[in-house]
Amino acid sequence: MNVLDISDLSEDFVTDLFETADRLSSGRKERELAGKTFVLFFPASSLRTRTTFEKGIRELGGDCVLFPPETLEKREKPGDALAYLANWADGVVVRHPDHAIVEELACGAPIPVINAMTSQSHPCEILSDLYAIRRLRPDYRELVYTFIGPAGNIARSWASAAKVLNLRFIHVCERGNELRGNDRNYAFRTELEDALAESDVVLTDSLPEAYRTPEYVANYQVTLERMKAAKRGAILNPCPPFFRGEEVSADAIDSDRFVGYSFKSHLLVVQQAIVLTCLGLQ
Repeated sequence: MNVLDISDLSEDFVTDLFETADRLSSGRKERELAGKTFVLFFPASSLRTRTTFEKGIRELGGDCVLFPPETLEKREKPGDALAYLANWADGVVVRHPDHAIVEELACGAPIPVINAMTSQSHPCEILSDLYAIRRLRPDYRELVYTFIGPAGNIARSWASAAKVLNLRFIHVCERGNELRGNDRNYAFRTELEDALAESDVVLTDSLPEAYRTPEYVANYQVTLERMKAAKRGAILNPCPPFFRGEEVSADAIDSDRFVGYSFKSHLLVVQQAIVLTCLGLQ
């Protein structure tokens, strides 16, 4: 099966995925990918996602063949290219800004396709964050998740996760950033302080250039003082790369509310679990 967007997944899929990640976290790893080869399409700028996919596949005994994502922008149709790759590869992991290209790769694909990030969604990242929160807070499905920022791929992926797992999700930003097609799990707010008072998990993403204005930063930057207004024990989990002085303040990052570095350690086992599940090997 493919993993392109969290909205395509079921609650049972996510639950089973986390149980597989638990097994891998406990050290019960074997060479489950021995004899398997994965084709990876990653830009040179990718750090965390690429490192953990490559390390994770090799740690389980598999091999990787790496290409830049521009390889998919030739005149040859992506689906045709994948049909040839399927002769020698067992799966594809692709990071590309154009979600349509990833969808075309996956359409009728004889091998699994995993979305490692597009401009529309970032499923592996958000599944990993949810897994990390579950490890910290077993009651993770009872928490209130608040994303502060414009309606980009991270906001959309969190909204999708909330719908699949029936989480309460608050989206805070200027008007015009509302996400359409969401249900009772989604609430849009423009006032940050009011939303923080209800929040257990505070989420951000790096700001597009148009939002790096003094006015926006003054209204929506997550500072330590603002984090103190959140619920007792609330955590701050900005999506990297984050930038001190923009979407988050330096004192918020330096505080004990920030959990980002340790949370990303779980990317390895979650992405391993995704690969195994897509191949039916979990």
